[in-house]
Amino acid sequence: MNICVIGSGYVGLVTGACLADFGMNVVGVDKDADKVAALQQCEIPIYEPGLPTLVRTNMDADRLRFTTELGPAIEEATAVFIAVGTPSRDDGTADLSFVREVAESIAQHLNGYKVIITKSTVPIGTGQMIEEVILNAQTSNHEFAMVSNPEFLREGSAIADFRHPDRVVVGSRDPRAIEIMLDIYSPLRVADVPFVVTNVESAEMIKYASNGFLATKISFINEVAKLSEALGADVETVARGMGLDKRIGPLFLHPGPGFGGSCFPKDARAVAQIAREQGFPFQIMEAVLGVNEQTKQRMVEKLTAAFGVLKDRTVAVLGLSFKPDTDDIRESPAVEIVDGLLAAGARVRAFDPAAMEECRPFWPQVEFCATPYEAAKDADGIAILTEWNQFRALELSRLHQLLKRPLIVDLRNIYEPTKMESAGFEYISVGRPAVGSKDPTPS
Repeated sequence: MNICVIGSGYVGLVTGACLADFGMNVVGVDKDADKVAALQQCEIPIYEPGLPTLVRTNMDADRLRFTTELGPAIEEATAVFIAVGTPSRDDGTADLSFVREVAESIAQHLNGYKVIITKSTVPIGTGQMIEEVILNAQTSNHEFAMVSNPEFLREGSAIADFRHPDRVVVGSRDPRAIEIMLDIYSPLRVADVPFVVTNVESAEMIKYASNGFLATKISFINEVAKLSEALGADVETVARGMGLDKRIGPLFLHPGPGFGGSCFPKDARAVAQIAREQGFPFQIMEAVLGVNEQTKQRMVEKLTAAFGVLKDRTVAVLGLSFKPDTDDIRESPAVEIVDGLLAAGARVRAFDPAAMEECRPFWPQVEFCATPYEAAKDADGIAILTEWNQFRALELSRLHQLLKRPLIVDLRNIYEPTKMESAGFEYISVGRPAVGSKDPTPS
């Protein structure tokens, strides 16, 4: 089957490569000529483990190619996936201008029955809007069908998530389109992956509701961490005790500096705004967003309390991306925390395995280092802001010698307090008692 994927960003590129690996003939389309030229040389513009190999394998097999020519790609395809950006506007609503632009282009190139699939995260009602745009703009009278097929890819494990999803959601009222979608995903059907087949609006809602609920779990455990600090409880033990309840589960109960990235903040704001437009506040989601902002500010306050003062202190920052195994810094709590450190007059020496190039343009005053140990040399302490695996196995004795003060503020709780105390560190984490310091009371 011939498939066109419009948009070669994170979602589009992973989707196109994985569908090609399923045996489909895929054309990835993007209007950015430089990006397309790079992709044609198998130069991948994003950091995602395994993606360069997957792209090259399927390009070599002639199942995957990239172009800027949208018209021919649509005309050759049976299924057209829309995977363009839907950034947040200032009021929290999703900007659908790219989606509308793509819909108008599709209308100009209909030459037979097409299945039009939204892969981007879009507000409820977007499928209907696309259908109306195509009906009004098409110059022919060819049939087409709308499908909502939301993605549930986690950055850093996107290929595994595509190949082994918890579920596949297909929203359409057209039986023919549903059969085509089931054919596209036939390798997953053989693997007994659950399929949720519903209408377009329900499929669109599933994506927002899912991300909103996960964001809620993160904000909830961060509030529990704050209360644990005040009462002397250990939030890690509390989270484990909660997670063993099958009604709750252990995932997304990890305290830290708040959620970030391209999905949770944007989707939470969008669903809150959608609810306001319908005439009622989505009170839980409004609270989730408020807690997330407060949590990031609390982390800066925690660092201030740990260092005494931040002005003229040198802080070694480990981690800048919003999560490990990605270079994505969009709405990263680490970025906001570093901004807070700089605003308070701190000197920042930073290391991240993948995200430093993304940060250099807007932080000329930050010293970017080649290793965690270079960042720690003569620093007044370390702040761990992203839980990269390589930070879990640092040479503690070496760090102790390099630091001016053996202080580690671990905002991801990747170390055990007793181990850090035995290694001679002042160690402060989230939702657990501080150890090794003169004043063991957490901030």
